[in-house]
Amino acid sequence: MASLRKANAYSKRSVTPNTRVSKRRQKSFVKVVPPQKIVKFEMGKISQYNQGKLPHILTVVSLEDVQIRHNAFEACRQYINKKVDKQFNGQYMFKVVPFPHHIQRENKMLTGAGADRMQTGMQLSFGKSTGKAAILKPESKIFVLALPNEKSVQFTRNVLKQIKAKLPCKIRIDYSKLEEKPLK
Repeated sequence: MASLRKANAYSKRSVTPNTRVSKRRQKSFVKVVPPQKIVKFEMGKISQYNQGKLPHILTVVSLEDVQIRHNAFEACRQYINKKVDKQFNGQYMFKVVPFPHHIQRENKMLTGAGADRMQTGMQLSFGKSTGKAAILKPESKIFVLALPNEKSVQFTRNVLKQIKAKLPCKIRIDYSKLEEKPLK
């Protein structure tokens, strides 16, 4: 059965830069780009955020250099969106900040009897594309949530603490409040 390789095979490793997709087939290193797993990048009432009705902002920040796969982003997005939408009935704004476009590759190796005749080993071992990842530096934003009041901040902070296990890096949850502009 085919399955994904463990995330620690990629998450803290140095990045190989030659994952280019070119318009000319001969110059393209990557032949197939995997589909994006993240369905939505912005959820909730974005218009209310733009009007200033959601002044309390929680930001999830990465504390180290890391690659985060798109299926980890989608798992976190679904969990956060489900919990927050059920609690606040759409009175929030939720945004996934990084866009995963680094293509991860794998040189699949066969094991067992007869496998030595079927594989080429390390000859031309660029690998086939298996997924996408976002490359993050320390202090880069992962998720941003805008909320209407202090009570919602406490609930959402607990939800964000529960997604720590789904991400391959240490995170910090920052809180800020938008200052209201005086009317002239």
